[in-house]
Amino acid sequence: MRKHILPFTGLLLVAIFAFWWWASQPDIAKLSVAEVSGARPKITSPRVQNYPTIAVAKAVGWPQGGMPTPAAGLKVNPFATGLDHPRWLYRLPNGDVLVAETNSPPRNVGGITGLVMGYLMKQGGAAVPSANRITLLRDTNGDGVADLKTVLIAGLNSPLGMALVGGQLYIANTDALVRVPFTVGETRITAKPETVVRYPGGGNHWARGLLAARDGRTLFVSVGSSTNIAEDGLDKEVNRANILEVDPEHKAFRVFGAGLRNPQGMAFEPKTGSLWTVVNERDMLGSDLAPDYMSAVELGDFFGWPYTYWGGYIDKRVQPERPDLREYSKRPDYALGPHTASLGLTFASDGRLGPSYANGAFIGQHGSWNRQPVSGYKVVYVPFGTNGFPARGAKPIDILTGFLNAKGQAQGRPVGVTFDQGGALLVADDVGNVIWRVSAKR
Repeated sequence: MRKHILPFTGLLLVAIFAFWWWASQPDIAKLSVAEVSGARPKITSPRVQNYPTIAVAKAVGWPQGGMPTPAAGLKVNPFATGLDHPRWLYRLPNGDVLVAETNSPPRNVGGITGLVMGYLMKQGGAAVPSANRITLLRDTNGDGVADLKTVLIAGLNSPLGMALVGGQLYIANTDALVRVPFTVGETRITAKPETVVRYPGGGNHWARGLLAARDGRTLFVSVGSSTNIAEDGLDKEVNRANILEVDPEHKAFRVFGAGLRNPQGMAFEPKTGSLWTVVNERDMLGSDLAPDYMSAVELGDFFGWPYTYWGGYIDKRVQPERPDLREYSKRPDYALGPHTASLGLTFASDGRLGPSYANGAFIGQHGSWNRQPVSGYKVVYVPFGTNGFPARGAKPIDILTGFLNAKGQAQGRPVGVTFDQGGALLVADDVGNVIWRVSAKR
């Protein structure tokens, strides 16, 4: 009997291994990133994966003297170095620049998912503990290099977005919006943060963007989903995959825009005053789907997550389906390519990079972990028209590249973007631990 069982067992193991090998093969992109970008991207049939394509660029940091490559007519220099996972930027009225040195809170994810997540974070340079602080950078002599670097406030909880309103510095921790009294010019905050509102923290998407309304009466907080497609149940996604509008006076919030898998950067378009955001879309539909995007968001907008993507394409993996919501799913305004991890967003109104970059949006693309070949790992510019929307037929233009070396390793990964007081573009690089400054050649 045992002579018959052993060969069968061996064949079964071989069959299981063969199936696993077949199922885990990477999905190779059939379209270029440019083809899945713009107002009318190509949307192919999904190639559903049981195991994700894993192709994250290994983080190695910059060699001595290494720098990214700016577009023609621009130059780059390090504005600040020696930081600890700098991810987000905010400019104060006096020109001081705040940088959130931050990372994911500890994750308690077991099994294969935990192993894969741990591997990806280590490879991508995101496994370091969060510094949980905001650092102030000041360029006292106007030479484009910060000569004062000081910890403004520490002891936070995976902070990201920052906003100064009415003598209060608001900080978006992963699980709560907090505020502290602050006077511009100060270099140290000792007050204990006051909680304004709490919202869900952590999860696969832990970082919270923050934008103050122009009248200062409300603030917008972007809260990403906990999972890819609500596979742990919608009860785990309450008040997530949304932009929340916070009333700080009454310490309350409402959902402003919904169905946004992982919104992060937010900014007001200068001509129309509309709120825009950049969003990371879903995974494991293949290397060509679904496109990350940026879009204007109005009160009550619903962008489809988790049921649909790109304005109505049904994700069959999500059960039960909700075809009744399809007609209410807003199509995003502009695709930014598949899996580019577009995070940072700022408009050109404060910039002085020349006429070619005077009306449009700058986006920091952190870079893919699940596309072959990789996408993102650069800063791009999207030209806008006179109507406050991307110019017709426009494709993203590379502004800052060279974050990947000749071996395909990540020397840096761009995240938050903003303009300094002189109109140069600042880029937070959380792998290179540096803030880059992009300016016009004179």
